[in-house]
Amino acid sequence: MRVTFLGTGSAMPTGERYQAGIVVEDETSDRRLLVDCGSGVLQRLPQSGVGYENVSTVLVTHHHLDHVADLLPLLKARWLAGEEHLEVVGPSGTKALLDDLLDVHDYLQDRVDLRVREVGAHEFEVSGFDVEGFETRHSMPCLAYRFGDQFTFSGDSEAFEGLANFADGCEVLAHDCSFPDEVDVDNHPSVYDGDVGFADDLRTIEL
Repeated sequence: MRVTFLGTGSAMPTGERYQAGIVVEDETSDRRLLVDCGSGVLQRLPQSGVGYENVSTVLVTHHHLDHVADLLPLLKARWLAGEEHLEVVGPSGTKALLDDLLDVHDYLQDRVDLRVREVGAHEFEVSGFDVEGFETRHSMPCLAYRFGDQFTFSGDSEAFEGLANFADGCEVLAHDCSFPDEVDVDNHPSVYDGDVGFADDLRTIEL
């Protein structure tokens, strides 16, 4: 498995990083999945060598803008590139989110075959990957996702034992901090909550 961090920035932009977005790939079968699609992720996709033409499925952790702001720009870019479909998978409310966005930007209605699926704290399959969801502690419904024993991404959440247990035994846990160091907020981890390593934009790890 290859994991590429497209955006590792915060909800309060610093000018150095884009917002949340990760590409998960299985090189042996050419499977590919975008996890979250925050502001700037659309620009990072061509820079990463993946390209938005090659991302047909997005798995979102929750619906705050720093995790979904580039969803409709991605849909538009795929339409303009001649791609015919896009699948968006996420927690309860994901269909309503896409319906509302398309109501505002109605010229994008039916430009591609848009399929929306809602998942929860259970096992499911998406884009050929076996994934398990886990409910985190955030200010709106939010899921962490585990890809077998290789990779777990928490999205937004306070740090708590249940999340640590969910990721236990996994090679890599990526836990989104969401705010610069000096900002104290609820429902998000602090860099002072433990031993924390930092991933840069466009960093790729092989698992």
